Amino acid sequence: MPVLVHDLLARTAEITPASPALRHKDACLAFAELSVSVSKQARALSAIGLSRQQRVAVYLPKQIETVTSYLAVSQAGGVFVPVNPVLKAEQVAYILRDCNVRILITSRSRLDGLTSVIATCPDLHTVVVTDAAGEIPAIAGVQVLAWEDFAQREGSAAVPTVIDTDMAAILYTSGSTGKPKGVVLSHRNIVTGAKSVAQYLEIVPEDRILAVLPFSFDYGLNQLTTALLRGACCVLMDYLLPKDVVNALTRYRITGLAAVPPLWAQLAQLQWPASIGEHLRYMTNSGGKMPKATLERIRNSAPNARFFLMYGLTEAFRSTYLPPDQIDRRPDSIGKAIPNAEIVVVREDGMPCAPHEPGELVHRGSLVALGYWNDPEKTAERFRPAPVRPHELPIPEIAVWSGDTVTMDEDGYLYFVGRKDDMIKTSGYRVSPTEVEEVIYSTGLIAEAAVVGVPHPMLGQAILAVVSASHAEARTEDLIEACRQRLPNFMVPASIQVLSSLPRNPNGKIDRKQLAAQFAHLYEESAHD
Repeated sequence: MPVLVHDLLARTAEITPASPALRHKDACLAFAELSVSVSKQARALSAIGLSRQQRVAVYLPKQIETVTSYLAVSQAGGVFVPVNPVLKAEQVAYILRDCNVRILITSRSRLDGLTSVIATCPDLHTVVVTDAAGEIPAIAGVQVLAWEDFAQREGSAAVPTVIDTDMAAILYTSGSTGKPKGVVLSHRNIVTGAKSVAQYLEIVPEDRILAVLPFSFDYGLNQLTTALLRGACCVLMDYLLPKDVVNALTRYRITGLAAVPPLWAQLAQLQWPASIGEHLRYMTNSGGKMPKATLERIRNSAPNARFFLMYGLTEAFRSTYLPPDQIDRRPDSIGKAIPNAEIVVVREDGMPCAPHEPGELVHRGSLVALGYWNDPEKTAERFRPAPVRPHELPIPEIAVWSGDTVTMDEDGYLYFVGRKDDMIKTSGYRVSPTEVEEVIYSTGLIAEAAVVGVPHPMLGQAILAVVSASHAEARTEDLIEACRQRLPNFMVPASIQVLSSLPRNPNGKIDRKQLAAQFAHLYEESAHD
């Protein structure tokens, strides 16, 4: 069985070399072809100086080169860093600096957007451009290579010594203090996650899995890894409109679809061709609570497909799933632990909670990540010794303390209650209020700002900024435009409210809870207009 990320491909290429592995638009690669491309690219990476455990960032939409880059970096002994293609230059530069990226693989248009910040990334020595046409831009101190030139490099074919507990990838997720946190995943984490999900979804070689979520999102990356593990075909797609997704289901005769609540809400408004029921066999949701009405409409659109409700966090990949046969009995549950994981609910003192008693969800097992890159303080907060076990080990086992409050019933099913921190969950993303506030403050147009999440029927939570004006009335459209210029779309506030002053708690801090309560019905009211 595979133990390293690139083994997922190598093993399947030996068993079913001619089976389709990847589809992107009209292009299709068989497993053997994909394996040859990955090996060639791995040697090229060695030739341009990639050393064991060095980081390579991939800043691309979903395309063939994106997948080959992840697997080639792994095979060459490096660590791949998927960068969400919707991020703007400042966010990308932060990631490149934070984890000391040495090589960046991107497109010409994205590189053009990064030229002003590349100089702030001192560890970066090479940029590989996948679609360079004509003259390659020159960047001081950085080697810039066209894909064709890069692919012809021939480094060592020897595979560096890498074991399953070594770093394989770093996925960046928003942190409560403003800057994204790099969650360090081992080969064991990623491979175990593929095995676990493939087991309960019963993925088989005949499956065709539509990958619409970003690969920088652990939930999205798993669409690829489960397909590689089981010899299924992964269909790569970056959609513009929800209708594109429905069309793709039909065009490629998709059998498996994963999405987040906002996308499901949009898909639920569309008419699905009856023919989809002939091939779509499962659907999954993670990244937030699925509204009951949306779930009902989606299930009616594809009545032959089984629907899995799931809960996860990047620090432990996936924690729970609710079997389809339990949805009607327990529609509010996030399910039980996935295979090869244990979920416990504990009080503040670490002791187990009684049934229905709220407590913190703690995840233990081989899916627990290695920590946060370059951040021992936050790692110590989230990655702590597991709750007391009947037979304690001499060296404490490290578990992920999620920060999420849940309850567990007598049958072991879990129910989400809320989060301990101020993170906003919108469109399947975790958004740091501080990061949005920093952009608003930088305009100089306001005296104070607080960003909170409020309930939204489509997004789960909408980002709401509440500000107090300084000398003149702040023009909310100017603040929104500043956010659009510097933040990805999913982080731009849906609304900005201006108050004469912001409420404060007894400690003198801005009272975010009061603001969240004050505007809690903002979008519920508009939904009924």
